[in-house]
Amino acid sequence: MIAIVLVGVVLDRPALTLRTVTIAALVVLFLSPEAVVHPSFQMSFAATLALIAAYAYGQPLARAGANSPLATRAALWGVKEIVSLLLASLIAGLATTPYAAYHFHRVAPYGVIANLLAMPVVSAWVMPMGILGVVAIPFGFDTFFWRQMGYGIEWMDTVALWVASLPGAFGRVTSFGAGPLLFATAGLLVIGLLKTPLRWSGAAFVVLALVLAAHTPVPDVLVAAEGRTVAVRGANGKLAFHRTGSDTFATSELLASYADGRDVNAKGLGEGIACDPLGCIGKLADGRIVSYVLAPDAFEDDCRRAAIIVATRDAPPDCEAIVIGRKQWREQGALALYRNRNGSGFSIEPARPLNHDRPWAPRAAPHVARTANADAAPNAPAAPPASMHDVTPRSEDLQADD
Repeated sequence: MIAIVLVGVVLDRPALTLRTVTIAALVVLFLSPEAVVHPSFQMSFAATLALIAAYAYGQPLARAGANSPLATRAALWGVKEIVSLLLASLIAGLATTPYAAYHFHRVAPYGVIANLLAMPVVSAWVMPMGILGVVAIPFGFDTFFWRQMGYGIEWMDTVALWVASLPGAFGRVTSFGAGPLLFATAGLLVIGLLKTPLRWSGAAFVVLALVLAAHTPVPDVLVAAEGRTVAVRGANGKLAFHRTGSDTFATSELLASYADGRDVNAKGLGEGIACDPLGCIGKLADGRIVSYVLAPDAFEDDCRRAAIIVATRDAPPDCEAIVIGRKQWREQGALALYRNRNGSGFSIEPARPLNHDRPWAPRAAPHVARTANADAAPNAPAAPPASMHDVTPRSEDLQADD
């Protein structure tokens, strides 16, 4: 983006225009098409588009009263700069909020306060000291300027920590799908690109995005990509977690995705999950059981009682429950299960659906189970008949504690 602006300056063309944003976006997408789904691309161009559109819309209004004595006095006192900073922070923050909520499940309601306190120091102190430090490097006098620049950065850190400590500074947002994000993007494009009063019709898209995001259903069962973390939503509406191993990344991501402010190491995360040497069970809001199998002996009872079984081993073919096994999460990643409205079953939403195959996210190769005689020698004895049920666990199914 900066390179395109500098080219415009060299060619004596207006630098801050919508054409500049368009050319920069096309260049980025030509060199790296997958960037369109990344938060850095979305947030950067959303903020830039909103700021340029606001500048083009507000510049005539600012010039209209620039010759009045009151405006002159206000400019002398720095009111114009303060108002410009507030508006820039507010506009950029609003433009990037949908993308921050979608990717990071959080919003920063006090971003305007932080920018108002930090940006003047950045513009008047940090950046000039940095430029002077670079100029002074050949003469060996740059240490003084780096130290002064560091004082300004310390002020930025102090402001950030103070704003973060304010009540309500950390806003959590429940995960929502791509639909609300697309409507919010459409609204931003309509408001930013159109020149006529029809531009304000984009607000309808934004309102529709808010409504859809607020009514996004929450899953009843969550299974992490490696199957070592399972969460069950109980009658109290909170997720109860069972985790094997010490890795807490999946747990922290699931808590953040569903606006749960509990700490990843809180003791109450497992409340509602009961475990024994054979496995663990949790109850859904309607009383149905979700089982996590740790030993093969648990299948006999859980296949009759549980509605959902999560297992790293193969379940018996006559198991009546919905079985989430190793093959499924290897091929489709993390899984979210939703109760059907009629209560008859569950719908499964994988992170990587089988019909999704993208250059930047290729479909996983199907996991083919090895047969008993796959690597056997030509003269090796034949495998036992299918009618005989071999309960010996495969070596790849054994866990560290088996």
